[in-house]
This record gives sequence, C-alpha cells and structure tokens, in this order.
Amino acid sequence: MATDRIALVTGANQGVGKQVVKELVANGVTVFLGSRDLARGQAAASEIGDGAIAIQIDVTDGDSIAAAAARIDEQFGRLDLLVNNAGISSAGGPDRTPEESVGSAKLSTASLDEIRAVWEVNVFGVVAVYQAMLPLLKKGVDARIVNVSSGVGSLASNADPSFAFRSFYGPVYPASKAAENAMVLAMMIELESTDIKVNLVSPGYTSTALNNFAGTESIEEGSREVVRVALLGPDGPTGTFTRWENSTIPW
Repeated sequence: MATDRIALVTGANQGVGKQVVKELVANGVTVFLGSRDLARGQAAASEIGDGAIAIQIDVTDGDSIAAAAARIDEQFGRLDLLVNNAGISSAGGPDRTPEESVGSAKLSTASLDEIRAVWEVNVFGVVAVYQAMLPLLKKGVDARIVNVSSGVGSLASNADPSFAFRSFYGPVYPASKAAENAMVLAMMIELESTDIKVNLVSPGYTSTALNNFAGTESIEEGSREVVRVALLGPDGPTGTFTRWENSTIPW
C-alpha cells in the first residue's frame, strides 16, 4: 500500500482521534489532525511529530469546515482518507458519568436542547464534513471514509432484550449514533458505484473524555479497529460495520 496517503481525522486533539493520528503517521500517512481549538490541535500534532499537521475544524461550523477543505486542497489537492471521529456524548459537562447521562436522557424527560446539541455534532457534523470533503476524496488515491460510530447505535442489537447495553438506549447519544449510521448507509449507497470505500467502526467502550473515562478499554485498544480499517488497501471491503477484530455489528 502506498505510504504517501493524505488523511483528515476530525476530533483528533485527544482520545481515540489522537491515537488514530499517531498510528496512521507511524504507518507513513500524512495526517491533518482536526481540532475545534487550534492551539490544542497544534500541541497534539507537536507531540506526535512529523506527519501530523494541525488544522482547525469545528464540525458544527460550515465556515470552519470549508476553510479546512480549502487548506487541504491548496496544500495537497486531494484527500485519500477521511476519518469522521468527532463526537460528543452529552451536553451536560465533562463531569457527568455515563449513568448520569442515561438517567437524564430518557425519551420522556430528555432536554430537546441537549438532543439537538449532540445530534448537531454526531449526525449533522458527519454530513457536513462529508459534503465538504467529497470533492477532495474524488481526487484521492484509493479513497476511503471511516466513520467512528458505536455499537450502542445498532437498532438490531437494541431491539434484542438480551443486549447488554439495551437499558442505555435513549434519544441523546445512542440514538444520535443510530442516526449517524443511517447517514453513513446513505453515504455507502451514494458511493457504491464509485471507487470510494465507506466503513463504519465501533471502538468499543473506550476510556475517554466522551464517557468521563469510565470505559473499560484503553485508548490503544479502542483505536485498533479504526486504524485497521483506515489502513485497508484498495482491495479492502466497503460497506462494513465492525468492531475489533473485524467482528460484524448488526445495523
């Protein structure tokens, strides 16, 4: 596989996104490390070293997304890999535990403002970045889009009473991931007649700021499947929804 690939990873100044950038760079990929706060992105890129390029991108801000696309176009004229990683679990602040988030996110009591805030990042942000970066991906080499989702967004799994995380399902984070999956399916269908590959990946229950570090898997463990899929060559599959290692998740 060529080692001169150009990638963009959103939400990459910390957590899984940062680890994905680190591992892609180690595999010879030049990566734009996307961050809402440019200073934090620059600090993360500096820590990773050569091959990581900080870029300001807020997936809820159209002007920010357009500016990022323009910079990538100006610098390289193409994009070979897009990792849609940016996401939030709630709008309730960084100290809320997953249990507290679930408790405040029942459909009958959930704040519509919080639903909108989370969906703005997890659903509409993915669509906005896709729309802006698609022209660059069309000029890319063996282009691939990897969308970081979650198994808790699987409608098939949540419809099964034996699913371990069924009680966590609600309209804020889990439903936003179900909606993201739906958007990615539309992405897959739109691009199935092209050479651009599209994949969905769940990093698992990873210990990150997303869940106030309550996750049971390390950053390295949570990043494995994202990196594996991101590094699939031109003969690698498209249209998949997997967790480590290459285990299929039902829609």
